[in-house]
Amino acid sequence: MERQERGGSVGLTLVQRSSGHRPPKDAKIALVLAGGAVTGGAFKVGGLKALDDFLVGRKVTELDMYVGLSAGAFLATSLAAGITPEEMIGALEGTSSRLSQLRPFDFYYPNLREMLSRPAVFSARLAGYLPGLVLDLISVLPQLPKRLGGRLRELLETPDYTHLEAFLMQLFQEVSPKRQFPPLSSLWPSGLFENSALERWLSGNMAAIGTPNRFADLYRETGKRLFITATNLDTAERVVFGPDNDHGLTISEAVQASSALPGFYRPARLNGVDYVDGGVRRTANIDVAIEHGADLVICYNPFRPFLNIPRVEGGRRRGYLADRGFSTVMNQVFRTLLHTRLALGLQTYLHDDRFRGDIVVIEARETDETFFAVGPLAFWKRADAVQHGFESVSRTLSDHADVLRPLFESYGLELRPTGSTPQVESAPGAPAEEVPEAVAAARGRMRLIRGQRTS
Repeated sequence: MERQERGGSVGLTLVQRSSGHRPPKDAKIALVLAGGAVTGGAFKVGGLKALDDFLVGRKVTELDMYVGLSAGAFLATSLAAGITPEEMIGALEGTSSRLSQLRPFDFYYPNLREMLSRPAVFSARLAGYLPGLVLDLISVLPQLPKRLGGRLRELLETPDYTHLEAFLMQLFQEVSPKRQFPPLSSLWPSGLFENSALERWLSGNMAAIGTPNRFADLYRETGKRLFITATNLDTAERVVFGPDNDHGLTISEAVQASSALPGFYRPARLNGVDYVDGGVRRTANIDVAIEHGADLVICYNPFRPFLNIPRVEGGRRRGYLADRGFSTVMNQVFRTLLHTRLALGLQTYLHDDRFRGDIVVIEARETDETFFAVGPLAFWKRADAVQHGFESVSRTLSDHADVLRPLFESYGLELRPTGSTPQVESAPGAPAEEVPEAVAAARGRMRLIRGQRTS
């Protein structure tokens, strides 16, 4: 029997297929971190801090497996290297004693190489095009009377539109340029920025703290399995980097490949392959963790669509998202595409009889307008995103401790008693989250799912 429970604006989805089956003693626990750009990554850092505070004994740096893509690849690598969420926050704030600060220039490193080379190449092609065009025209002029003679006689004998059109068509064909005009699109770089500076920041910090920069070496030294995913731009295929196949890249290079956000960053060309963001193919890559033996998967996805219900509140009308402009529309569409793919993947495991584990997905709440309004690439909003992620995940874990506690305990993870969990305070001036009746009526999305089988 399959049973589906529906919740409200909670930031939790549970796919439970272990009902009636005790997890093995050596059950593997995986943490899967989806993308999120700057603010989504910072939101996850705050959420990881909240999760770490709720766990007793075993911490988020002590799990068996880590899977990451894009911004999640940075965090997964850091956790596998033993870097705590507190230290990640310190790296963002510049207060860490172990890690150098992540600076705006590391993130917004301009793609000067293409910005300078592409106009130069275009100008050279244009300079060669014009003289070549003149030479081509001069070479064809002596042959025009012979090639156009037939059409000209037909036009003179029958001077109507049909014969005039036929004559002009052939004339255009004979004198039209055989050379292609340099396309104006070639002036535009393949990305405004490049993320090689991020790779240098990551590899430098890994070297500073003595963490191996090879997947197999990291696994041998720590016993933790790290997987990073990216997309091969030329084949459109997903590439999984891990201990068994690093494709010739270091961990920091794999993270660079995974975080090459199309349009924003130029594709990361590494070992003769152009890679783009891992989120192009999958939203979270939960399947990578399951295929490598994970029994419990904890997935953290910061982006989900915002549930906006146009209505009147206190005499003021809450308008449509489209009224906020193009960026808001694209933000909602982007989040919807990512979240829909994730939901479809969860439904697959809900009905897969081969899967006997459990999946916990932590997300922002669908009524979280504050986080929705923050631009994904707003580096200067990272501190707010960290704080908001901490508060959001703390609230979710506290609200659903009764559901999570027995599940986590079956895998040897202990949650703090509800009374001793961190207290969550709203940011100064932020109103408490209210869920109007119109929103409640519009719900019906999957939130808590339990898959059970009866004979």
